[in-house]
Formats: sequence, C-alpha cells, structure tokens
Amino acid sequence: MTTAPANFYKRVDRALKDPAMRAAMKRATARLVSSRDVGFGGFPQADQIRDHARAIRAHTITRLDYYLARFEEAVRARGGHVHWAATASDAVSIVADISRQYGAKTAVKSKSMVSEEIELNAALGAAGVDVLETDLGEFVVQIDGDHPSHIVAPIIHKSRRDIAKLFQEKLQASDADVADVPQMTAFARRRLRDGFLKADMGISGGNFGVAETGSLCICTNEGNGRLTTTLPRVHVALMGIERIVPSLADLGIMLQVLGRSATGQKLTVYSNIITGPRRQGMETEGDESDGPDHLHIVLVDNGRSRLLGTDLAEVLYCIRCGACLNTCPVYQEVGGHAYGSVYPGPVGAVLTPGLRGLEKWHDLPHASSLCGACREICPVRIDIPRMLLALRDEATQRGYSPAWITSGLWFFRQLAVRPALFRRAQALASFATRRIAKNGWIERMPGHFGRWTRTRDFPAFAPSTFMAQWERRRR
Repeated sequence: MTTAPANFYKRVDRALKDPAMRAAMKRATARLVSSRDVGFGGFPQADQIRDHARAIRAHTITRLDYYLARFEEAVRARGGHVHWAATASDAVSIVADISRQYGAKTAVKSKSMVSEEIELNAALGAAGVDVLETDLGEFVVQIDGDHPSHIVAPIIHKSRRDIAKLFQEKLQASDADVADVPQMTAFARRRLRDGFLKADMGISGGNFGVAETGSLCICTNEGNGRLTTTLPRVHVALMGIERIVPSLADLGIMLQVLGRSATGQKLTVYSNIITGPRRQGMETEGDESDGPDHLHIVLVDNGRSRLLGTDLAEVLYCIRCGACLNTCPVYQEVGGHAYGSVYPGPVGAVLTPGLRGLEKWHDLPHASSLCGACREICPVRIDIPRMLLALRDEATQRGYSPAWITSGLWFFRQLAVRPALFRRAQALASFATRRIAKNGWIERMPGHFGRWTRTRDFPAFAPSTFMAQWERRRR
C-alpha cells in the first residue's frame, strides 16, 4: 500500500486528532519495547550476538550477487523454481502467470510485506484470483478495507473493541463470538479454515533465504503460515533480494535476534524452514513427502539494487523486526498510516525514499526527532539517523525542501555568524514572545509556526539569555 505523499502533513494532523488510535499505539508499543528489553535482558552475550548478526548482514549485502546466484542454484537443484522481478509490476505479472499456469482461482496468503509493497492482492483480484489473508491481523485489515500500520503487528492501531465491532458489522458475529480475545480468535479461525482446504495456491513471504541449501525460512506466530505453505498444491513465496543469509549457521544467529527484537520471544513460535517442494527419488536429497507439489520463489528487486554501494545501502541490513518503530517517539504519536507507505517508522523513512525516490517522498526523512533510539534498539545496529540526515541533505541540494524552511535556515545562518546581531535578535524574541504569552506560554503562533501550537503551547523566551546569566555569575 502506498498513498500520495503530498498529503503527509495532513495525514499527521489527522492522526494527532485521533485519541483512540494514539492510545492504542502507546499501549502496544510500550508493551513491545518492554518485552524486547526482557528478551534481551536474559540473553547472554547479547551485544556480541548483535555484532555478529550485523557482520553477517554487512558481508551478505556486499556480496549479494554471489549469494543470490548460489541460492537460485540450490533451489533449482531441489526441484523449486526461481523468478527474478526487477519491478513491482514484474513481480505481480509473475505471480499472475503462475496462477494461470496451474489454473488457480483461489489463494490463501500468509503475512508478506513484499506483497503489500507490490500491491499484489488487487492485481490478482483483477486477474480472477480470490485472495484470502490468513494472518489474523491481515485478515482484520482485509475485511475492514484498511492497510497494515506496522511491519510485525498489522492492527497495532486498533483496539479489541474496534475488532469486535468490525466482526459484528462485516461478518455477522454474535455477542458470544466477540466476548473476548480467545472467542474472537476462534471465530476468525472457523472463518479461515475452509479457505485453507479449498485454496488452489498458497502465497507467503520469506524472512530469510539460505544460499547454501536453497532453503526458505518463514517466521510466524500463528499456524496459518504452515497451512498456507503445505495444504495448497502450489506455493509461491515473495522475497526481497536482500533477505539472503549465506548458511544455516548464519540463519541461526539471525533467528536469535529476530524474535527477541520483534516480540521479546526467544524464538518465533513457528520458524519454518522449507527446502524445495514435495519430491521423490532424488539421488542427492532422497524423498520429501510433505509440502506442495510446486514451489515458486519470486525474488523482488523493486529498487533495492539501486541502493547497493550508496550511502543508503545499510538499510538493506534490516530484518523487519519492527523494533525501531516501537521505540520511535514520532511513530508512537502518529502511527503507521501517517507515513503513507507500507514501510512506516524510522526504517520506512529511509527505505521508502530509497526505493521510490526522493522527489515524492522527501518529507519522510523529517519524520524523526533524530534521538537515536532506533539505532540503539536495532538488532543489527543500523545507523538510521545517519541515513535520515543524508536524505535530508540530498533533498535540500535538489531543491525539494519547502521554501519557508530553506529561507528560514538562511536567515538563521545570517544571525548565527554575527554574534552582535544574534544577541539583538535574542533580546527582540524574548521581548516579543513574553508580550503575547499567557503565564509563560503562547497558545497560538502565526504562519508555519502555527503547526506547533495546533497541538501544544510554545514557551516564551526567557527574560535573560544564558550568556547574560553566565556573565553575571562570573562577575
């Protein structure tokens, strides 16, 4: 899902005026950060493991072409098919062609951020394939006509009461069906079960691809992932080209930090490793009686290769744990929909402009306080603030920054390099703000400064500057 970025500030204003959503966000993100702290708190040598995980990601990205080639070779050797999609439209066309090849009319889908990125559901619907989301959060989003607002918890912005009301309005659930969370989960399970049994095709994402074995690792906290990848006769997996690890040993390291960072778990409940489709009598591998008859893996570029070798290449280290979203004070206030992209939060503020270009997404790098919390919590220590600053600088150099910001900064620079003028400006600002303040606070400010006072008051300048107070102390 991607919306027009021109309305970024309007979406922010709308989010700030939604107290129910903001309350849900604060509760959920606080719980996730607390769980993450507990998960890493009892983890021996956590810092060394995180350093190791970062080294794996850095090594893989610098040799991505080599490991992708190894991965493709290993998948094909085990009976799977690999497809390369340079763009989102290529990826959609590939999946649509696969559905036509096998005559698929219905598909069940487990959680996949790449499928959201390429807007797969709408395209398959247009091609005559009915797609059913089977992750509980994605199922709720689908029946509500909504979009995920978090890369791990799609309905983090909704409360239990919101979902109960939705089930009653859209699915005719009874009061007993929505009495509590277990009842609602059981109700959704009953609605989904038939879809698994009748689906012609299963569609999944891929958390990691293992180059040495051609294995696909899918991490979920619900059993829908295994039902999606085993019951239908055709399994299509969508994976960004950067999600490769060299070996199973490296995968083990990544899984240790993924679960702890995302939800605080030592390991995601269902960590599925799929190596090829069902097969019989292969000399090197032997029989494999489980799984689908056909496995197709679609490796999606969609702008990722353009980041290699640039200042933004480090964002490709991301393992999609969502920890940076949970700790970000901006994301906590405005939620995921304000970003207008399938990838919200700090990592999305880098990844979306990186993949889709700065021209229409130059506002997102400013959706950050640059507090550094995202860098501290990241399991692979991605330096998101550095990349946000790089994007801000590039946007300024290319003339994308609003005129009021560039002219304002130019005016500030003229004052800042002239100490006498700067002191006079301070005195004037102190006098003016104290004249219009009430009890030391300004309720409304003019022009673009009014964006601040829409949601909070602005403090009047102090009667005396710090330098003046310091000089009096010295005397």
